[in-house]
Amino acid sequence: MPEEDPRAQIISLLPRLRRFAHGLTRDGQQADDLVQSACLKALERWHQYQADTSLASWMFRIVQTNWLDDYRARQRHKTDADSDAIPEQMGEDGRQVVERRSELRAVRGALLRLPQDQREVLMLVTVDGLTYQEAAQALGIPAGTVMSRLARARIKLADALSGKGD
Repeated sequence: MPEEDPRAQIISLLPRLRRFAHGLTRDGQQADDLVQSACLKALERWHQYQADTSLASWMFRIVQTNWLDDYRARQRHKTDADSDAIPEQMGEDGRQVVERRSELRAVRGALLRLPQDQREVLMLVTVDGLTYQEAAQALGIPAGTVMSRLARARIKLADALSGKGD
């Protein structure tokens, strides 16, 4: 059975990689740049990929490592997403739109206040749908640590959104 072209395999992961990168960077352009550099690195180092491991986990790990390297180099350069960038929806009740934007801001703010390690796990498991084991493999941590971080992240989010948080 011929081996599938690595480029085709990586291309099939692009939407998932971009979602994860966006969760890390909180900026669409930075997420695209991060995914592009991760894909380039993966293709350059394809010989290091072990066929018996998950390509998705390997790629998530490259994205995370690149982001951490960039993050350290920038020394905390932050860009906050602007909820006003959400396009206006014609025919909607203005009050409902404002309420939804307010809720979105609250969720986004609560996510941003989570520690980075908890936010990464939350994004991989709840947004991207990885299993605990896949997330553990992608982040290079034990599955028990994934479960613990996810539980703490969920509690902090629930507390923050219910008004119990800081």
